[in-house]
Amino acid sequence: MDAQEPLFDTPPAEAATAGPVPLAERLRPRTLDEVAGQPQLLGPGKPLRVAFEAGRLHSMILWGPPGVGKTTLARLMAGAVEAEFTVLSAVLAGVKDIREAVDRAQAARRAGRATVVFVDEVHRFNKAQQDAFLPHVESGLFTFIGATTENPSFEVNSALLSRATVHILKPLEAEDLGALLQRGQALLQAPPLDDAARDRLIGHADGDARRLLNAYENVATLARDRGVAVIDEALLEQALGEQLRRYDKGGDQFYDAISALHKSVRGSDPDAALYWLARMLDGGVDPRYVARRLLRMASEDIGLADPRALHLAVDAAEVYERLGSPEGELALAQAAVYLAIAPKSNAVYSAWNQVRELVRSDGTRPVPEHLRNAPTRLMKQLGHGAGYRYAHDEAGGFAAGERYLPEGLPRSRFYEPVARGLELRIGERLAELRALNAAADKPR
Repeated sequence: MDAQEPLFDTPPAEAATAGPVPLAERLRPRTLDEVAGQPQLLGPGKPLRVAFEAGRLHSMILWGPPGVGKTTLARLMAGAVEAEFTVLSAVLAGVKDIREAVDRAQAARRAGRATVVFVDEVHRFNKAQQDAFLPHVESGLFTFIGATTENPSFEVNSALLSRATVHILKPLEAEDLGALLQRGQALLQAPPLDDAARDRLIGHADGDARRLLNAYENVATLARDRGVAVIDEALLEQALGEQLRRYDKGGDQFYDAISALHKSVRGSDPDAALYWLARMLDGGVDPRYVARRLLRMASEDIGLADPRALHLAVDAAEVYERLGSPEGELALAQAAVYLAIAPKSNAVYSAWNQVRELVRSDGTRPVPEHLRNAPTRLMKQLGHGAGYRYAHDEAGGFAAGERYLPEGLPRSRFYEPVARGLELRIGERLAELRALNAAADKPR
């Protein structure tokens, strides 16, 4: 346990006046059973539950949004095996701090104690800093636990990633957040929330326990100062103001809103697309997130029916980076309207998914000899590149009948363009090429 853990044992009446320690910290779980949510990891027979109960830790990356228990789980795991718990923040730490953590781990080993090194925001470490952990993780000097809100496939070095198991944490459900509110009310001895205020506060939290408890502490303090008996929506509005605007009284959720935006674009309704875009930006959603989703829509739902859509979405994202809010938001609106009215095609998206599934389920087929590279005399003697037909030397710049897929792979047509937009012409050209292949002696 770290120096702050005794706060958990403070009686409720005293804890309510214990100073500036936030409610979220005072309610940090002391045992695994007190952790809210994450049944996919902590339920009976699930990976982290088994590791806890067996007292066997492994290096891992905890990937999930803010306020879902990444730091809490790391602390509990260290406490479960009575290990030294060293915390590094990738926002502030450097290689020097990593070396000091290694020195402490070596001292702990000499004293017969294990060490857990917890790196918060691990994606903020550069490659050299991440590489500094590798030999010590490999030797077992300490158990490495990294926490990140970003996809570790892109943000964590593959060498470090190969030595750590990735565990995905999910946003907390409304039931979990409601239970935390009850605990917070008991600790603060605050007036209760009415049903509407409770639902709206849970919606406002958007699955983030820290956000929930910080907001509740603010409104509970205001309620206590004013001597109100029940916290209602009006008091919630006064305490949190425009922070609540992203959710109406029905409790709209963030992912529902982005789903509505995506489906409005897919359904070619520019007015609805603008509405949902405005709702999300007005509610405090990071415009960069919206820009990334527009890029996804351009690739998934428009594709080659109008390749300009992807360029325009990229340009809109860059314009926002240059101008920021509110000026840059107009570029996002322009992109949303264009994507909505553009011809739609998911042909590449469908083809890509089919190919990925084939590669995933099929064996590793060798590259045909005629397609192999032959930069050396030995490779040429082995037959690499023999018989390859250089398309530019063929009639029409097309080697009709040539085969580019591995031998033995059934003939497949993954990409089938739709009869809309530019893909109408692409389809005509593809039909011509396939006809030439069919007529050739060497079918494709």
